Amino acid sequence: MTGAPEGSASEGSGFLAVDSGGSGLRVVVGTAERGPLARRASDEPVRTGDRGIDPDDFMARLVPLVRALTAEAGPVRLTAAVVGAAGLASLGAGLRAELPSALAREFGVRRVALAADAVTAYAGALGPRPGAVIAGGTGLIAIGTDLAGWRRADGWGHLLGDCGGGAWIGRAGLEAALRAHDGREGGSARLLACAEEVFGPVAGLPGALYPRPDRPAVLASFAPQVAACADGDPVAAGILRAAARHMADSAAAVCPPGDASRVSVTGGLFKMGDPLLVPLDEELAKRLPHARRLPAEGDPLHGSVRMAAELSAGPLTLPGDEALLSVTTLSGD
Repeated sequence: MTGAPEGSASEGSGFLAVDSGGSGLRVVVGTAERGPLARRASDEPVRTGDRGIDPDDFMARLVPLVRALTAEAGPVRLTAAVVGAAGLASLGAGLRAELPSALAREFGVRRVALAADAVTAYAGALGPRPGAVIAGGTGLIAIGTDLAGWRRADGWGHLLGDCGGGAWIGRAGLEAALRAHDGREGGSARLLACAEEVFGPVAGLPGALYPRPDRPAVLASFAPQVAACADGDPVAAGILRAAARHMADSAAAVCPPGDASRVSVTGGLFKMGDPLLVPLDEELAKRLPHARRLPAEGDPLHGSVRMAAELSAGPLTLPGDEALLSVTTLSGD
């Protein structure tokens, strides 16, 4: 697998852009000249099995969406595709082995980029510029590039990391609630009341939470309650300040030096607004004084679209990486 070849695609060359994650597939068809022409989504995520992300299931879900999109968009010759997938770095062996040839067979695509969702999040937020992006939802990962290579920090899951992410904040809030319940220092009566309103008596939390396969999402569901309590509750405010420090630590670990660097945040976690964003801005100013803070231009699907339009016209600006971003070029008409 190599970077995309030099040269330009023919006039009217079309692209396929895909964002695959826990909430399903989002797909866009367009051209470099005209931009996105049609988009559709499926709310069922692609299966993961012994081989990681299942390429057969991926294609089974993708093909009807693309057929409908090309019918809606009119005659579009698809020449390039960018697939952004959650879990690609660790679960993408099957996709890398089979997806490029499958896309070529079904749609005639000849250049396929497979990207981790952190990369498409970066592309959506900052585009082809050096810097760092913090992607926050249930989990937390920071990714940075100097346009020569990639660096990532955290993203290790709720048991080993994702420090500052939604599950981390929610767990810290529930711990403070249980401290208040026990009469230990560091507890918050306000968070205890919120926890019992959401989950019922907190003495039953371990039995209700530990067996659940969606435990990270359940923990993250309490993060907005922590943010709601932060005004006037020093324990809740302290949790968000600690989360902001963790995020800034991760961003500092991946952001390249130099005044050209930018830093941005993306993901549903930041919908909590000022209770999290204000301390995060302060921590980023301390840790990355050289990096200019920018709002995210778009989400991971926007990043896939941006990369796919570029790939349909020539090489990608963002650097390749065996695990995070690979481009396959297939021969043929």
